Amino acid sequence: MNDKLHKLSLKREVGLLSAVSLVAGTMIGSGIFMSPQLVLFNIGSPGASLVIWAACGILAMLGSLCYAELGTVIKESGGEYVYIIRTSGQLVAFVFVFNSILVGSPAGIAGVSLSFAEYAVAPFFQDCPSPPMVVKCVAVSAIVGLAIINSLNVRFSMSVQVYFLVAKVLGLAVIVIGGMALLIGGHANSFENAFEGTKLAINPVGVAFYQGLWSYDGWNNLNYVTEELKHPEVNLPRAVMIAVPMVTVIYLLVNVSYLAALTPQEMMSSTAVAVTWGNKVLGSWGWVMSVAAAMSAFGSLNGSFFSGGRVCFVAAREGHMPDILSMAHVRRLTPSPALIFTTAISLVVLIPGDFQSIVNLTSFRAWIFYGITVSGLLYLKIKKPELSRPYKVPILFPFLVIVTAIFLVLAPIVDDPQIKYLYVTLFMLSSIMVYVPFIHFKMCPGILDKVTLFLQLFLEVAPTQKNV
Repeated sequence: MNDKLHKLSLKREVGLLSAVSLVAGTMIGSGIFMSPQLVLFNIGSPGASLVIWAACGILAMLGSLCYAELGTVIKESGGEYVYIIRTSGQLVAFVFVFNSILVGSPAGIAGVSLSFAEYAVAPFFQDCPSPPMVVKCVAVSAIVGLAIINSLNVRFSMSVQVYFLVAKVLGLAVIVIGGMALLIGGHANSFENAFEGTKLAINPVGVAFYQGLWSYDGWNNLNYVTEELKHPEVNLPRAVMIAVPMVTVIYLLVNVSYLAALTPQEMMSSTAVAVTWGNKVLGSWGWVMSVAAAMSAFGSLNGSFFSGGRVCFVAAREGHMPDILSMAHVRRLTPSPALIFTTAISLVVLIPGDFQSIVNLTSFRAWIFYGITVSGLLYLKIKKPELSRPYKVPILFPFLVIVTAIFLVLAPIVDDPQIKYLYVTLFMLSSIMVYVPFIHFKMCPGILDKVTLFLQLFLEVAPTQKNV
């Protein structure tokens, strides 16, 4: 029995359609319904905001292609974590995973769940702001519900992802078609003197990128589940080459539609631009946009759960987290302990959650590690050219991503230094104090083994091996 348990591994059940749905479905979440007004507010003009959206799409495409090469060279799940541990070493990888598991992934899940809840309850509170307690209770319900779905069955969670991708694309298609009709009817006032008022200072440009890139977040999600992807050497690059350009085109068309229906001032004063657009263009049917936005956020939340739990799972398998988190259910073959842990941390982060602060601080932290990860690709290209590479990108691509990552990390603090970025940096570095005693010197209390055994029996889970 023990031999069988030690040979447990996750199944390869993610095909090309599911892979495209995972990438595009996670990218198209709450951002496109909530970030356009923030991008416009920070950059100052409609023309420049469209340039930011296009540039974010190009950057997401470059990043995802670099990750595709990394994923076909290092065929392991875990995304940035496993690439950093193979190229930059144990300490840097632990700093990443410590921050990702305790801040990055839970903050992303909390942010998307809050936006889902805002849109889900909006139709019931049309004449007044939604009560914060109601919003947070709905957000909690969504997180717990998706945790259960992802713990029960991989195939079912992927079916949820495909269904909600179709639903959200249809919702965005309504916005695009409505906008095209308005443009044909001559509603193009927002595009006159389109670049007037553009703010070209470093801080506004950097923060505008943060808000735009939040909407593209998820372009790297497929790399978290490489061991569950069928034919990763083919489907990994193919999926991102389908999903990322598709999302970029949709985002540009949706922003054009917003600007066709609303003045820049109306957009910037809106708290939920899709709902404002719906009320103006669809009239009494404006509530449809609240439903579409809620479904979009729910699908993105499911994708974040599916991939986020895998980082925790792989980190535990590498010895950087408690052993129980590296185990999978003996029948369902899902990493349920890691998913339960991610759920618990996400619920803690959700309590004081604020959408815009979550976006800015999460993006600041994320681009530090994106830069480190892609630097690893540059290292492999230069130092280990003999490695088998089923898919390769030009060396210019990782170089451009690294330069952009440096800009995005420095931009918010060079022009307008704020104490919150110092706090984030100090928290990241504090992980070193955890690494030295507990990981490097393995000073773990003996009671942890007894807790692991109890949880293993209670949750019906067993150790796993890599699926390569």
